[in-house]
Amino acid sequence: MEADKLLYAAQQLAAVRDAWDAKRIELDAALLNNRKLWSVLITTVTRPENPLPPEVRQNVANIGIFVLKQTVELMNDPRPEKLGSLININRELAAGLLARA
Repeated sequence: MEADKLLYAAQQLAAVRDAWDAKRIELDAALLNNRKLWSVLITTVTRPENPLPPEVRQNVANIGIFVLKQTVELMNDPRPEKLGSLININRELAAGLLARA
């Protein structure tokens, strides 16, 4: 389920980036969706009862913090080229989750 949500968020961001002039108005909604998703992921992996190894939990939390910082940057200075890192992170994490399934 998490992989699907990450891929959907990546697709939303990529659609905005790839048709910037036509879809720029959708940026805020795409960023909000991605931010909510990552907030949930961060909260989930940092819970003491989370069964993931501590190193994995810390890595996901660190990536989440980076994603949230990038989101704020994009909100302050929206440019399509800045979306690439968020798209790639979501796709890579989704791929890792799907490989474990």
